[in-house]
Amino acid sequence: MVRRYYRSPSPTYTIFMLRAQIWSRSCQMEPVPSSIPDFVDSRQGNDTGDAAEAEGFMHRVDEISVQIDKLEKRVIEIEQFYLARGDAQQNISKASSTLKDKDKEKHITSIRKQQQDSSRREGAAAKRMQELMRQFATIFRQISQHKWAWPFLDPVDVEGLGLHDYYEVIDKPMDFSTIKNKMEAKDGSGYKNVREIYADVRLVFKNAMRYNDEKNDVHVMAKTLLEKFEEKWLQLLPKVAEEEKRKVEEEVEFQFDMQHAQEATYANMARDISNEISEADMNLKGLREMVIQRCRKMSTEEKRKLGIALTRLSPEDLTKALEIVAENNPNFQATAQEVDLDIDAQNEYTLWRLKVFVKDALAIKSKSAVAIDSIDNDNIDDNKKNNSKGRREICDAVVKSAIKRTKKVV
Repeated sequence: MVRRYYRSPSPTYTIFMLRAQIWSRSCQMEPVPSSIPDFVDSRQGNDTGDAAEAEGFMHRVDEISVQIDKLEKRVIEIEQFYLARGDAQQNISKASSTLKDKDKEKHITSIRKQQQDSSRREGAAAKRMQELMRQFATIFRQISQHKWAWPFLDPVDVEGLGLHDYYEVIDKPMDFSTIKNKMEAKDGSGYKNVREIYADVRLVFKNAMRYNDEKNDVHVMAKTLLEKFEEKWLQLLPKVAEEEKRKVEEEVEFQFDMQHAQEATYANMARDISNEISEADMNLKGLREMVIQRCRKMSTEEKRKLGIALTRLSPEDLTKALEIVAENNPNFQATAQEVDLDIDAQNEYTLWRLKVFVKDALAIKSKSAVAIDSIDNDNIDDNKKNNSKGRREICDAVVKSAIKRTKKVV
């Protein structure tokens, strides 16, 4: 029984195929089957046994469906990580809540190790900086003990000296006592590095030179001490520059290590997902084989009516129906403009899926299942119908569950 179907390409179909391609490439494996077969007890006339066994099979179907949903979320997590990898704000960011528990544990362990290494590096860098600040303190002490340093030891007495325009000229007053107190601060308000102290010492002399005329003694003393200070600073500067360069390199290394740790975590996560998807795929194939063995064969009359019903589908639903056929027939050209479908050549699994899909699609289209209910009318003897009624209902129910998953994916 060969029927020819014509269809026009639909945007929905194109989007569906693109999503399927993206999914397949992102996982680098065959997609997980979107539906599973239905199960029927082969025993005659045991409706209670059929229902109980079908319930058990459907429970397994639901478990696998939940597993696949979780796997899909984890795949999305991996995709988002690699898409955001070029964004500096994302490189060392959080691990999403969709990470599996064991993946979270690996990720957190890796991040903690990197953070511990970073803490050790920061501790060593802080010690080296403290040594530089100690050496700078020697320079500062030599300058502050110079005979011309007395004007700069304490804050300028603006009111006592009648310097009413001082704050109009000087934006940030500075003196040696303020610097000394900040160098010795233990509450975290002190200087963080040598350059901060260097900048404040220069500011002391620059303020004095700005406010006082060049011929003023204070201006001359400030200029002289600044020159001496700069000479001593130049001796320390190479060590400071070396430490700053080292700090930058360590920061870059830390960023790289964190990124590498995340990439390793997500690479392992992708490998684990691949294995789990393969396992789920094998489970689904096993269930499908059981269904094929237990589902009754569709009668010739049922096949004929199914073929007729396919012609009543909308272009979009026809596309989905042809995709169902193509899933188990790699040579079937479901995307062609003109499609020849041999109903008799299809296996029972495909036929039952098509039947349930067509029935639901036409029911939605016409708001009534009357048009397709005739598919259920066969020429089986009344006694045989009674004996096989339980098997058909269970088969329909489980296939319907499989079709619902197909719709969800599409």
